[in-house]
Amino acid sequence: MLRFDQAYEEWMQRTITQEPNHRRRELLNKGLGHGTLEFLRSVWFPVIRNFDHLYPEWEVRDFNNGYRYLDLAFMPDGNVKGGIEIQGYGSHARDLDVRRFKDLCWRHCLLALDDWIFLPIAYPSITDEPKRCQQLVLSFIGKFMATDVPKHLTWLEAEAIRYARRLLRPFAAAELATHLRITAQHARRILHKLVELQLLIVTGGKQRYRSYGLRIQ
Repeated sequence: MLRFDQAYEEWMQRTITQEPNHRRRELLNKGLGHGTLEFLRSVWFPVIRNFDHLYPEWEVRDFNNGYRYLDLAFMPDGNVKGGIEIQGYGSHARDLDVRRFKDLCWRHCLLALDDWIFLPIAYPSITDEPKRCQQLVLSFIGKFMATDVPKHLTWLEAEAIRYARRLLRPFAAAELATHLRITAQHARRILHKLVELQLLIVTGGKQRYRSYGLRIQ
C-alpha cells in the first residue's frame, strides 16, 4: 500500500498533467495550502487510503460570472457533488471583516443552490480532533457511495458497517434492526460479531452492550 507522500505526489502530478484549464493548472502548480495538506495527511488518507474522485482547487462559477475555487471537490460520479473547505482560524474567524463574512455566506449559498453538499472543516479541528474529523469524512462519503468493507463480511454485516459510517453518533441495536429490517436480537448478534472483529466499538453500557460506534484505526 502506498504511503501518503508517494500517493499524494502521484495524485497531484496526474491532476496537473490532465488539467486543460490554465487558471486551475496555475493554482495547482503553486501547491495546496497548508490546511488542505494537513487535512489530507491527518484525516482523509488514514481512513480512505486513496484520493479517488477527489479534485483539489476545483473551479466553480458564481452569480457574477466570476470564478471561485473549492479546496477539494469530491465527485464519485456525474450526478453528485461534494465540496470540502478548510477554514483557517485567522482568516475565517478572528480577522473576518463584514465584507469577507458576507462573501463567505454568499459562497455557501451559491454552492447549496448548485446542489453541492458542502463540508467546512476548521483547521484547529484537524490538529486537535483528527479522529473526530475522520468520522466526519466517512459520514460525508457515505452520502455519496458505499465505501469498501472487508470482503469476508455477510451483506448484513457489511451494511451495518456502512450504516455506522453514515452516522456521527452512537446507535443502538434497535436502530440497526429497523434499518436492516431484522429483529433486534439478530441485530445484536451482528453487532457483537463486528465488535469481536474490531470493526465496531461499544460506546455505552458495561454489563450489557447498549450502543455502538465505528472504530477509527
